[in-house]
Amino acid sequence: MAENKTVQTNEDIAKENNFLRYKGYPLVRNKDEIYFGNMNDEYVIWMQITEKTKVGDLDVASRVKIYKMATDEKLSPMEAIKKQSEKSSLYEALDIAYAWLSRQ
Repeated sequence: MAENKTVQTNEDIAKENNFLRYKGYPLVRNKDEIYFGNMNDEYVIWMQITEKTKVGDLDVASRVKIYKMATDEKLSPMEAIKKQSEKSSLYEALDIAYAWLSRQ
């Protein structure tokens, strides 16, 4: 007897869990760390805001480190990192992160 499995898209999972989304991928922030992507996929993006600049009353990210990481739990954190980059704004970081995830 064949099982009927429903494949969930990133959009479905984000809606189900009420995650903020960017271009269809879940986006979760904890202080100065941002996780972008779905943990059920082969890769996710981990971003670290390492520097901020004051713009009016707001702190704006002025340096963001980006890591493309494999979600395979058998890998050590160092082995899991497949690509890395650094950008001067959160927008640039999200732009490259989206490109990395959409090319899988």
